[in-house]
Amino acid sequence: MEARALEHERRLAESHGQEALKHAIAAAEIYMRAAEKAANPKDRNRLQRKCSDLIALGERLKANAKSATTSARPPVPESTRTLTIAEKTLILKSSKLHGNIFPPWEKTPGPDEFATSKAPDGCYTDHSPFTLSPEQQDIFAGWKRPHEIFVHVPERGSDIFMTAAESIDLGQDLATDCSVVASLCAAIRQFGPRTGSLLSSLMYPYDEDAKRPAVSQNGKYIFRMYFNGCWRKVLIDDRLPTSSSERTLYVVDRRNHHLIWPALIEKAYLKIRGGYDFPGSNSGTDLHALTGWIPEQIFLQNDDIELNETWNRIKSAYDQGNALVTLGTGKLSREEEQTLGLVREHDYAVLDLRNDGNNRLFLVKNPWRDSLVWTGVGSTATLSTDRSETPEESMSNTFWMTFEDVLQHFDSLYVNWSPSLFRFRQDYHFTWTIPPKAEELVFTQNPQYSVLSPTGSPVWVLLNRHWQDSELDILRERKQEHGFHQPLKSLGYMSLSLFTSHPPGTRIPLSEGSHHALHQGPYVDSPNTLLRYSPTPGVAQTLVIAQSDLPLPSYSFTLSFFSNSPLTISPASDPLPYNETITGAWTRRTAGGSTVYPSYVTNPQYALTLTRPSPLSLVLSTERADNLPVHIAVLYSNGGQRVTAVVGRDLICSSAEYQRGCTFASTLPSSNTSANTNTNTSSTTSSSNHGGLIDPGTYTIVLSTYEPGQTGRYSLRVSAACPFTINPILSDAAGRLRTPAPPLPTTSGHNNGNSTNGEARVVRARVDVIRLTRASVLARSVKTQSTTMVRVALELGTIEGRKRVLVSTASGGGGELAASLSSLSLSDRLGGIGGGHDGHGTEGSEGYTTKGEFADASLGLRTREVDLDPDVIRSYGGLWLVVEQIGGGGGGGGGNQGQITEEGEGGGVHVEVLSDGVVNIGAWEVADED
Repeated sequence: MEARALEHERRLAESHGQEALKHAIAAAEIYMRAAEKAANPKDRNRLQRKCSDLIALGERLKANAKSATTSARPPVPESTRTLTIAEKTLILKSSKLHGNIFPPWEKTPGPDEFATSKAPDGCYTDHSPFTLSPEQQDIFAGWKRPHEIFVHVPERGSDIFMTAAESIDLGQDLATDCSVVASLCAAIRQFGPRTGSLLSSLMYPYDEDAKRPAVSQNGKYIFRMYFNGCWRKVLIDDRLPTSSSERTLYVVDRRNHHLIWPALIEKAYLKIRGGYDFPGSNSGTDLHALTGWIPEQIFLQNDDIELNETWNRIKSAYDQGNALVTLGTGKLSREEEQTLGLVREHDYAVLDLRNDGNNRLFLVKNPWRDSLVWTGVGSTATLSTDRSETPEESMSNTFWMTFEDVLQHFDSLYVNWSPSLFRFRQDYHFTWTIPPKAEELVFTQNPQYSVLSPTGSPVWVLLNRHWQDSELDILRERKQEHGFHQPLKSLGYMSLSLFTSHPPGTRIPLSEGSHHALHQGPYVDSPNTLLRYSPTPGVAQTLVIAQSDLPLPSYSFTLSFFSNSPLTISPASDPLPYNETITGAWTRRTAGGSTVYPSYVTNPQYALTLTRPSPLSLVLSTERADNLPVHIAVLYSNGGQRVTAVVGRDLICSSAEYQRGCTFASTLPSSNTSANTNTNTSSTTSSSNHGGLIDPGTYTIVLSTYEPGQTGRYSLRVSAACPFTINPILSDAAGRLRTPAPPLPTTSGHNNGNSTNGEARVVRARVDVIRLTRASVLARSVKTQSTTMVRVALELGTIEGRKRVLVSTASGGGGELAASLSSLSLSDRLGGIGGGHDGHGTEGSEGYTTKGEFADASLGLRTREVDLDPDVIRSYGGLWLVVEQIGGGGGGGGGNQGQITEEGEGGGVHVEVLSDGVVNIGAWEVADED
C-alpha cells in the first residue's frame, strides 16, 4: 500500500496544477488507510504525518492555482509542517533584536494602519534608536519627514515621493552599507511594475493600481522581511537622517532625489541590523532578508568552479526573472584599486547578463557615489556598437566585464534564487549549544537530519543562523580595531554536508574514514549557507550541520528544505542508542606515545563493561587539530585492568593509524563500501566479534598520541547497543609507593662507567620486603646527548648459586611492551602477573645475564607487576634489582622524592620501584659477569 502512495508522490513531483493536486489527494488517502491498519504505533504516527503533510500540500496547491490566475508572479512555497511547541517558542524568542520586537508576520495590514493618527501632527513616530557612526554624527542634522526635507514639494504626501523615473539610479554616500545598496540596485528590476513588483508583498501601504508603494498618511510604513526563521513585521516611520553638508546619510536616486521608498527600505533593514553605523554584511544575506529569495554564495577563486555550468544556470534563471545577482571583491592593495578601478572588500550589483558574440558579460554597478569604476585593463569586454544604450547602462558607476574578468578580480558571486522554482518547502528550527573545542572536529554534538526523497529531483537545503545582539557587539568591536574594511570572520564559520550512513539516515560521528561525504559544503562566514544536491531515490541520507570558531555559547538556526517532490525529514537517530562522553587529557606523565614505545602503557586507559553482546563505536577528538595525531585501541585485558602489553590477538577494534585531531573506531559495518577496511576497522578475534557484536565482559580502551610527550585535552564518545559502564583505570603509580633506587654508580671498572665495543655494565642492588608485596620496576635515562641501552630485571639468587628471573623489561619494539620474560607461578608462592604458564619461570646461568634485548632507556622501561614474598626471597638466598647498561653513564639516581630528574651528572639512568608495600633497596654493587 505504501508503495502505491510513493508512486503517486513520484508522479506529483513530475506534474503541475490540477494533475499535481490529484496525485497529492490520492497519496494522502492511501497513507490515511495505511495508518488505520498499522499495528506499530511508530509506523502509524509516521504515516499520519505523511498524510497531514500531503493534505496541507493539497491546500497549498489549491491556493497557488487561485493565486496564479490573479497574479503575474509565480506562487512561492511555504513550509507545510506543523511546528513543535519548542520551535514556536524559539521563533518568538528570536523576535527580540537591539531592544526592538519584530513579531512573526500574521496578516496584511489594512488601510486603517496608515490613516492619520491622533498625534498633534497626525503622524506616527517610531521611538526606536538608530545608532550613527562618529563620521555620520559629525554632519547629522536631525531626523526629518519628507515634507521637511523637500520643502518645495507643493503638498505633503505628494506621489513624487513614491514615483520613479524609467530607471532608478541608486547611490550610497556616507552610510556604511554597500551590501544593502548593492542589493537594492540588483533588486530594482523585481521591484518595478514590469515584473509584477515584488514590493507588493513586502512594503505597505502599496498602490496596486499604480504598481508602486503608496504614501502613508500618518508616516507609518510596515515591511515584511525574512529573518530569524520566518517572515516578520518591521515597522518604521518616514523620518530620515538629514545632513548639514552635501553628503547624504541615506540612499538616494540620482534621477529623482524626492524618491524615498528605497531609503525607507534601507531604514527598515538597518533597524533589524542595529543602525546606520552598519558594521558589514554581504549582499546575498541582505537580499535574503529583503526578499526571502534563497541565497547562494559561489566562491570564484575555487579551482573546482565549473565555468560553463555556472554561467548557463545563472543566465537562464536571470532571464526568467528567477535570480538576483551581486558580486563581492576580496582584499586588494591600494595600487590594485587604482589600477583596476575596483574597491577592496566591497559589494557590487549586477544589472544585466548578456552574451555578446563569444563574450559572456556582466553589467556591474558600484553603489558608491562618485567612486572607482572598472578600467578594463586587459579586458575583452567590448560590446557591439550597432545598438542603443539601455537605461541600465546609462546609470552612474556602471561598467561591463567579461565573466573571465569577474572570475579573476572578484572573490564571491552572490545569487539569490526565487523560491517559486520549487513546489515544496519544509522548515525546521532548532537551538545548538556549541560543543567544547575538543569536539569541534567531530559531529557527536552536531545537529543532523535524515532526508529521504522518493525521486532524484534536486533538493536545496538552506541553513540560516539567527541574528543576535552579541554578534553586533563583536562586529562593532572588530570594526574599531580594523577600520572600515573588516571581514565577518570574527563571527565564525558554518557548513552543510551530506553523507551516506549505516543504517541509512542515522547519525555519523565524523567526516573521515568509513563515512563517505556525498556533498561537502564550504565553511562560510555568512549567516546563510546553501547545499544543492540530487538525492538517491528511496534512500535516506544524513545531513550534518558543522561549525568552526562560532564565538557565542549558543545559537538558533532555521533549516529550510526546497524540492519539487515531497521529502521525509526527521532528526537523525543514533545507530547505537546508549552513549556516554568522557573528557580527559594527555599530560607529561600520561602521554606515552604509540605502541613502538615502552611508555605506551602510561597512556590514558578506561575499563569498558558491556552487559550483553553489542556492537561498539568510539569517537576520539582533541583541541589540537593541527598537530596531534591520535589513536584508539580496544583490547582484552583480564577484566579491564591496565594494559601492559599489546598483542595482536588481544585487539578487539582500533581506529585507523594515527590521524590528526580526531579518529574513529567501530565494529559496525562500514557505510563506505569502497573504503579500505584495514584502515577503517579493527582487527577482531574469532571468539568475541561475530558480525560486529562484542561478547559481554570488561575490556580496556587505550587512547594514545603518536609520540611520547604530545599533550592535549581530548573528548571520547562511546556508543553501544546495550547499557555499559566506563571508568578510568588508575595509572601504575596510583596508590603505589614510589621507592627510588640510589643513584647508579658513575664507575664500574669498565672505562669509568662507559662501556665500549658493545660490552654491558651490570650492577645490582639488594631488595627486601617485610610482607607480601606487589611491585614493578621503572627505569628511564635522564637527558643526555648519548643513547643509553638498558635491561632491568628482578632476580632471585638460588641456594646453589643459580638464579631465577622473576620479571624483566623487554625489547620496547614490535608491540611487545614491557613484557615479563618469566615469573614463578602462584603455586610457587611468587606469582608473576602475566608470567610463564609452566609454573617454574626461566632459569638462567650463574652469571647475571637477563633474558630479552636492550632498549633505549630514554623512552622509559618498565616491568610487569610481580608478587614479592619474603619467605620465598629468603629460601632462594635473596632478591636483586639488576640493571645492565650499554652507553651513557651513571649518575642518574633517585632524585627528589622519587621524581625523575630532568638533568643528571653524566646523563645516567633513574630507577624506581612502584609497590603496594614498603620496599627497601640497598646499595649498588658490580655484578660478577664471569
